[in-house]
Formats: sequence, C-alpha cells, structure tokens
Amino acid sequence: MNYLPKAFRHPYDFKKKYEKSAVYFSMEFAIEQSLKIYSGGLGFLAGSHMRSAYDCKQNLIGIGILWKKGYYDQYKKEDRSMGVLFREKHYDYLEDTNIKFTIQIHGHDVWVKAYFLPPNVFGTAPLFLLSTDLPENDYLARSTTFRLYDSDPKAKIAQSIVLGVGGAKLLDELNYEPEVYHLNEAHALSSVFHFYKKYGSVDKVKEKFVFTTHTPEEAGNEKHPFDLLYQMSFFAGLSESEAREVSGVKGAIFNHTLVGLRLSHLANGVSKLHGEVSRDMWKDHKDICEISHVTNAQNKKYWADEVLDKARDKKNKKQLKERKLKLKKRFFDVVADQTGKIFDPEVLTIVWARRFAEYKRADLITRDFEKFDKLMTRINKPVQIIFAGKPYPMDYSAISVYDQLVHLSRKYKNMAVLAGYELSLSRLCKEGADIWLNNPRVTREASGTSGMTAAMNGAVNLSTNDGWAREFLEMFKEKNSFILPVVDHTLPHFEQDELDLENMYKIVEDEILPLYYDDNSKWQDLVLTSMNQVAPFFDSDRMVDDYYTKIYK
Repeated sequence: MNYLPKAFRHPYDFKKKYEKSAVYFSMEFAIEQSLKIYSGGLGFLAGSHMRSAYDCKQNLIGIGILWKKGYYDQYKKEDRSMGVLFREKHYDYLEDTNIKFTIQIHGHDVWVKAYFLPPNVFGTAPLFLLSTDLPENDYLARSTTFRLYDSDPKAKIAQSIVLGVGGAKLLDELNYEPEVYHLNEAHALSSVFHFYKKYGSVDKVKEKFVFTTHTPEEAGNEKHPFDLLYQMSFFAGLSESEAREVSGVKGAIFNHTLVGLRLSHLANGVSKLHGEVSRDMWKDHKDICEISHVTNAQNKKYWADEVLDKARDKKNKKQLKERKLKLKKRFFDVVADQTGKIFDPEVLTIVWARRFAEYKRADLITRDFEKFDKLMTRINKPVQIIFAGKPYPMDYSAISVYDQLVHLSRKYKNMAVLAGYELSLSRLCKEGADIWLNNPRVTREASGTSGMTAAMNGAVNLSTNDGWAREFLEMFKEKNSFILPVVDHTLPHFEQDELDLENMYKIVEDEILPLYYDDNSKWQDLVLTSMNQVAPFFDSDRMVDDYYTKIYK
C-alpha cells in the first residue's frame, strides 16, 4: 500500500508537488550531534536532505543503519597523536518498532530489528534504522551493525546487505510500497535483487529506482569479486545465472556503481561538474541510464547562526562584524580547551576542516615550509590557522598527515589541530572561520558542501575550482569567494600540487590579507555578498525540490 502504518506517518499533510512517495536509502545520516551514525560529507548531505524533506512537507522516508559504535570517537593520545576509540552508543529517543525479521547473510539467517526516529524529535522526515545487535544472533552477526564502514571486506558486504535487502524487507513488513526507491550511493544496491524477485521484471525495477553517485573516479567506485558477493548472499536468493542476467555482469568483477546505473531509470551526479565528469566516465557503457545532476546543498535552517543571519538580512555590517567576533571567541574557547592556545578574534582565521583524504590535501598549505613559516610568523597582518577532520580509522597514511600537522602545530602558537570533528565542532569551525580553505585536486571533489555552511556563517571560501564552488563562482557577477585558477588535471599530482600551492599563497598574500586588514569595510561587503548568494540555491530546500521535479518525475 502507499500509506505507512499510523504510528510511523508524517506529522503533516504533503504539499501537492511532493505527494509522490519515496524512500531514501543511505548508509549514514548526520541528523544531530547526539546521533552518531555518520562519518562525513555523505552523512551531512543525508541529514540535510531529511531535514528539508520535513520542512518542505515531502512524502519521503529514510532507511539507514543504527551503528552501535558509530564511526569512531576521535581523541588525542598522550603524545597528542590521533587516537581511535570505538564506544557503544545509546539513544533513548529512538523508538522500538517491534518489527523483526530475518535476512540471509553468507547463507545464514540473521535477525534484523528496526528502530524509528520520530519526525518531531529533530525535525526530519520519518527515519528507520536497522540493527543486527540482537540476542537471536551470534556475535559475528550482531557485530555487523557495530562500526560504520568496517575495514573487513566481508563485513562491509554484510553491512550493505543489511541496508539493501534489510531495508527492502522492512518495507514489506510495513506493507508499504513507495513509488520511488532512491539509492544515495550504491551501498543499498542489494535491494534491487530483492525487488526483482518481488516484481519479476528488470523493467519494473528500473521504473522505480533512481541512483545518486558521489564518486568522480571509476577506480574509486566499489568493486567486489562476483563469486564473493554470491557466497555472501548479496543477490537476495537469486541463482548465479539470474543474478548475472539481472545485473549484466559477465566477468569476475562486480562494479556496484555500474550495476546501479544499469538498474535505475535515472541517475545523478552531485554538482554540475560532477554530472559532466560522470557522463564522461561511463560513456563507454551503452546499457546504463541517463546521468543528470542535482547539486548538493545543506539545510540553512539548521546550520546558519540566527543572529548573524538577521544582521545579513538587515545589511547591517556593524552587527555582522560584532556577531562574527563573538562567534570566533566562542570557537576559540574550544581551541584553547583542546590545545592550550589563546587565539585572537581580531586576527584573520583560516580553517581547513573536513574528512582527511589524500586528494583533499589537508597539509597542502604547509608543504612549502619557507612560505608557510613566513605566513605564520607575520607581525604585520597576522594569520591563525586551524585544522580539524576525521581520517578513516584504518587509513594510516591520512592519520599520518593528521599527526604531522599536530607535530608542526607545536612550533606555532597561532596554529591548532582539533579532535572530535563531528556536527557540533563543524558548526563551531564554520562560525569561527574568516576563510574556509578547500583545496582538493580538481575533478576529484564531486561536490563538497562544507563551504556552503561556512558561507552561511560569514566565512569566505578559498577553494580550488571544483565541485559546488565552481557553480558558486559562475552563477553570480559579483565576487563572492576566492577561487584558484584551474590547473591541468592531467599533470602528475606533484605538479598540480605545486601550481595550486603557488596560486593559493598568491591569493592569500595579494588579495585576502590586504582586504581584511586594510579595507575591512570592503571585507564585510564580501562577507555579505557571500552570505546572500549562498542561499537559496545552496540551501537543501532547493535540493530536495530538485529531486522531486528532476529525478523522481
């Protein structure tokens, strides 16, 4: 049926343009600081999606996983290097649906239980969270939903089966059949095989599925041996020949993104540029769906400081500056608590904060030590630099970069590296930043959204010309950010990095510092322009409208 059971229904009447029923599968949701079931940008996006679906009164529900130990708790060890802690979480505000059922993982029955986040708790569309942490399961099965993105390949496959097949079976248990199934990345792809068994037709599956891809390089899209997936019961009970016929996989390797593109009627990249990159990436595959784009966005209602936004609305630069100084001071109290360093709210503050990944180049600004040392020891027009972010807990290369930054920060009283980068610290970083630094290699950042919420809080973006930043630059005639010129992305990485670094320092020294210190009134004009232009287009209310009008059509 097309109606949820009464206990789980939306607390509002649907707007007419959003009456079509849809379910949104995502491996992570960053809904609120206290609900630690997210790792980074994918979760932040999904959280904003659920909030805006609620605000816009859409007929959408979410399905995710209740991660017992979350992603991980990040802390500093005795020597200040990064530590990883997996701690059990408890959420009294989640409701037990009393729905339990079994799915097959590796040929064995595994019990799955569904919990419910009521919409009015945090202002989200209804959200169901699945768990295998049940006494009916053995320890291996129970641990499937312990850690988000488990490092063991078989465990990750098992997790995707819980989200995909488990999410599909939850809808059966609810006797609920939405008109659209939306896969936010390929983690829930196993659901298509369950629905193929239900509908008996690949065309019917394609008719109902849409797919959002976030990964701009083919090598970065998840692949597994077909035989391993079959052994793990990924194909929801289909025979090997049926699974191959449905998925179109003839060889030994199963590419999850490619199969998602084959079994959906429409897909989208997450920025205009990423849509172009994705179409080029998959152009040799003639059996896939059309790839459009919906540029990612973030929920302004949740992220923007109300006092700062009111000053923006009144175009009151004096109030804007006063509030920004207060927000910086509040953020610097956290910096002092974590690092023992007292930062000055009057000093230009550069913040780099997001997931640590090689292509995001967290340490780029530090790689020319002579220039960095000169920047950090300036007496005239000084700067302060703050880093924060969570590497994947088993990405030892990324953790090494984090630790190197910590070690370097000991040399400078105006440099800090923070731990515990989650929703609350992310908000403080954006409220406290004057410059939001974003320097991925161009074409590698599918969209990136942290700069959007930074701009909503009076920070000016300094970014490579990638993802959403390219659209922000091109949409308006007035200057709203500092964007590095595009370098040839076919060059070796070290050459790209050198050129980007040189251009970054040129912008900082020749444009940003003189404007901030010598003509602060014009700096406030730039801040106002950035704040005014980031919304409404980069507010997720626009994004969820796009999904209904462009993708769910």
